[in-house]
Amino acid sequence: MATAPATKRYTPDEYLALERKAPYKSELLNGFITAMSGATRKHNLIGGNLHALIWNQITERPCEVYMGDMRVRTSPTGLYTYPDVVAVCGEPRFLDEEFDTLLNPTLIVEVLSPSTQNYDRGDKFEHYKAIDSLKEYVIVSQHEILVEQFVKRGKKWMRTEYRDLAEIIVLESIGCALPLRQVYAKVKMADRGAGGD
Repeated sequence: MATAPATKRYTPDEYLALERKAPYKSELLNGFITAMSGATRKHNLIGGNLHALIWNQITERPCEVYMGDMRVRTSPTGLYTYPDVVAVCGEPRFLDEEFDTLLNPTLIVEVLSPSTQNYDRGDKFEHYKAIDSLKEYVIVSQHEILVEQFVKRGKKWMRTEYRDLAEIIVLESIGCALPLRQVYAKVKMADRGAGGD
């Protein structure tokens, strides 16, 4: 995530007015807007694989899955952000008639980047935990075979780690199964690329 000097605090309404006209995506947190950086080929491949795997399994059920451009609000005064993949089962609820800010995600998936991995595992996850509807949070590495699944059990979040391409991640919250081999389809781990996220 790219950072810029914070010079002004914005209300959520001011942020949304700017964001809906902007040519790039930004997050809002505690009144400060932060531009989001672009993604690498591997990041896009993994995000696309995840979206396709989930979409293929929910087409006949009352669930929806979005990739990259669906904004999520964690609380009225909290974080406004764009998860890499987000799914909702049941009736989706939106902030307003623009239908571009989801309020009740069931599952959120983030593909880790060098510049965001600590944030995605730490502060961002803490904001996500404030969403009552959220049942599962999944973070996926793009530089090694590693998927971390966090499932809400009562008030606790239980973590499971996957490192073997033969494993299958079961997403109980949306009734889907993700074979790790397909999550990482076409992704070559030896090809780290030059910089970027």
